[in-house]
Amino acid sequence: MFEKLRAPWKKLIGPIAKGLVALGVTANMVTVAGAVGTTVFALLTGFTGWLFPGVVLMTIMVVFDSLDGSVAALTTGATAFGAFLDSSLDRIADWAVLLGAIIYLIRRPDFWTVWPQIGFWSSLVAMMTSFVTSYVRARAQSIGLDAKNGIATRSDRLVIILVGMGLTGLGLPVAVMALFLALLALLGLITVWQRLRTVYLQAREAGLTKHM
Repeated sequence: MFEKLRAPWKKLIGPIAKGLVALGVTANMVTVAGAVGTTVFALLTGFTGWLFPGVVLMTIMVVFDSLDGSVAALTTGATAFGAFLDSSLDRIADWAVLLGAIIYLIRRPDFWTVWPQIGFWSSLVAMMTSFVTSYVRARAQSIGLDAKNGIATRSDRLVIILVGMGLTGLGLPVAVMALFLALLALLGLITVWQRLRTVYLQAREAGLTKHM
């Protein structure tokens, strides 16, 4: 959904990327720092329960992490290892954000009531779909196919969970966060199905579904 904003976003963060390059910061350094920062703040958010400050800090780290491509373009250019590192660490960051939400919900005194339970189980489903979405794309590429489509890309998923956590952090009921997590889980399931279907259609067209 937010993929259409990628080009204008790149232009917006261009000056920041140039400043990082001037300081000698590399794309891989940005990737590692963004992932580590997001992971640390996500877990701290879950344990402290300070949702809104945590969301602000995680958003800053996510924005920082998005600079790696621009920094790479201004220096060595995109490399195979850089793309591999970015994709790998993104999985850790995604896991940490959802784990932070789960820890927060578990630590609530009303955890066994309806809405925290909905949020908890939705987070587990969303965590699964996040990994499967990425795996389907990587596995498809390994057999010469493409699966980048889907209703919810990584940026979409991050916006949904951070907005949901942030609103609850501002004082709205935990039901709001739970509903956003449920939406995240639903869109994740749809995205997995869309990518699996895309790969199947491509494989059938290429004759890769025979004798399997």
